[in-house]
Amino acid sequence: MTATSKLYDADAYLTQFRAQVLRCEPCGGDGPAFRVCLDRTAFYPEGGGQPADRGALGGTRVLDVREEDGCVWHYVTSPLRAGEVVQGDIDWRRRFDHMQQHTGEHILSGVVHENFSLNNVGFHIGREEATVDFDGPLSAADVAGVQERCDQLVWRDVPVTAQYPGPEALAAMEYRSKKPIEGAVRIVTVEGADVCACCGTHVRRTGEVGRVKILSCQSYKGGVRLTFVCGARAAADHDRRAEALHAVSERLCAKPLEAPQAVQRLLGEAEALRRRAAALENRLFERYAAEGRRLVFEEELSPDSLRRLCLALCAQNAGLCAAFCPQGGAMHYAVGCMQGDARAFCRALNDAFSGKGGGSASLCQGSVQAGEAEVRKFFENNAL
Repeated sequence: MTATSKLYDADAYLTQFRAQVLRCEPCGGDGPAFRVCLDRTAFYPEGGGQPADRGALGGTRVLDVREEDGCVWHYVTSPLRAGEVVQGDIDWRRRFDHMQQHTGEHILSGVVHENFSLNNVGFHIGREEATVDFDGPLSAADVAGVQERCDQLVWRDVPVTAQYPGPEALAAMEYRSKKPIEGAVRIVTVEGADVCACCGTHVRRTGEVGRVKILSCQSYKGGVRLTFVCGARAAADHDRRAEALHAVSERLCAKPLEAPQAVQRLLGEAEALRRRAAALENRLFERYAAEGRRLVFEEELSPDSLRRLCLALCAQNAGLCAAFCPQGGAMHYAVGCMQGDARAFCRALNDAFSGKGGGSASLCQGSVQAGEAEVRKFFENNAL
């Protein structure tokens, strides 16, 4: 079959074109019903970490685009007749978004490679964020420096070009490539930042990227994964964060830039209250224990509070002791024993009331589906 001429290679800004249908065939399984091969196309097929374009072709929707053996297949909702000439319309908003993210990746990868000699070993444009993986570590200070350099390259609005150099020119070039490439090699150059073998679509100048905003840096497979957004995604991310900060600052009655200090102050107050509440709980638990109780039902206890209550009972009373707390539609428990093994009782309790949980011989925790009367009767029959 004749290979499809790739119009997007020469002009990533082309949004409409006319082409002849070479072949149309049904697709098996779920998803698009048919796939169509054209003599030429402006639809970019999925590849190189960049998702496929979407749009319309001859009145039918294009849901996916893939390349196989030189033929670019368009996965569509209805059939097209072989030999007819159809119009293709690219979803420009989606295409330009991918152009911004992909060009931003070149800027980011070029900066990291130049300054830290790390290689891009993985790239993916997701629906909300993009990621790029490098084969070595980056510190927080390194990432801050990379962010500053990326900003400068965007502000300088330098050209982004694509070309197919001849064999001799290619052999003399230094460029990034994840793997060896046979045949013609398409070289994308971000002036002063990156030279890379790439088949994707890119903007003409770095100013169109808007911003390369690094969101996070995480250790990943011996290196790091940077999560980032560019262009409209970066603007939307900024707006969401600004709105969230504004909402928090209003609740704290603090200026937006003073919100972190206000939050820290609240955390300190909350910790002081937590310690005071724990001290009051301990006094209550010790009173229960001094009264000789081995079974206590108490509401609104955390798992840690439930544990401390059970241990307080065990410290003052011989035999099996248990603390229960109804919460979230279940009866949570802590069962303990200073002399003996609480695990047998725990297993029996779980079996009797569809429960789950376990622990050590001295303390078990979990939850059961039962009410107070049922649990009390079970304890009286099996622990006293």
